[in-house]
Amino acid sequence: MSFVEYSDFIQDGDVAIVYLSHDNMMPVKVQQGAQTQTRYGVIRHSTDLIGKRYGSKVTCSKGGWVHVLHPTPELWTVTLPHRTQILYTTDIATITMMLDLKPGSVVCESGTGSGSLSHAILRTIAPTGHLHTVEFHQKRAEAVAEEFKEHRVDHLVTVRNQDVCKDGFGVAGVADAVFLDIPSPWEAVRHAKTAMKKHGGRVCSFSPCIEQVQKTCEALADHGFEEINTLEILLRVHDVRTVSLPLPDFGSDAPSEKQPDPSEKAPAPKHTAATIKTTTPPREIPGHTGYLTFATKPRT
Repeated sequence: MSFVEYSDFIQDGDVAIVYLSHDNMMPVKVQQGAQTQTRYGVIRHSTDLIGKRYGSKVTCSKGGWVHVLHPTPELWTVTLPHRTQILYTTDIATITMMLDLKPGSVVCESGTGSGSLSHAILRTIAPTGHLHTVEFHQKRAEAVAEEFKEHRVDHLVTVRNQDVCKDGFGVAGVADAVFLDIPSPWEAVRHAKTAMKKHGGRVCSFSPCIEQVQKTCEALADHGFEEINTLEILLRVHDVRTVSLPLPDFGSDAPSEKQPDPSEKAPAPKHTAATIKTTTPPREIPGHTGYLTFATKPRT
């Protein structure tokens, strides 16, 4: 099992995603002889998981069942252990596109946090790219490095425990893109420029407050970055439902030569309503998460 390569069968040592419902999933480290408790009963790793295909329907001890899924960055984002606030798929997708990430890209990131974005970046830049990620907090850096090893992507990433605002990314002239998710990204702009390749590249900064965005934009402009712009991604999920709409009565299609007999009852209308599918916007939408500021380093 690897987060960047698909495997057909569950093996001892894999990290699998146990799917109970669309809003209830959990990661499980598969180990010979181990058990996992769910609300549907016990899952025995040796007999219920190891050797089974990913996507299999597994019956628990109480008679209920779950599906066991291959891990992906998207599933990891909604099941990972939170050590910090994380980025979710809506923002991650935009970051991946706007930074023009692709297989073979070299990316610098700070801070690593819980590794939500890191896993998405690694899946995108594999098999020949590399991620240089910097985390200020020592225990978080150690925890995420262990996760990368467990998920078998450690050959694609270098984790450094240092202050990016003072010490930079530890590399120079190698990055195609840089991502900043730190309290004062404007202090790291010069290090981002140093880390990027001479032919240029893209930089992104995630900040929850507009004052952070203002300072970061000023620093980007002072260091010669171009095409500076800021986005805010708000997701609106429309509700699909069935509605019945009355049909207007336009009379008969052709004029009738015969005068209607007042004593006769008028025929009942054949179709008085139409049933259709429609969508309605939500009354409330999730609020602000953060601003994404993008810029381009020109060729030097």
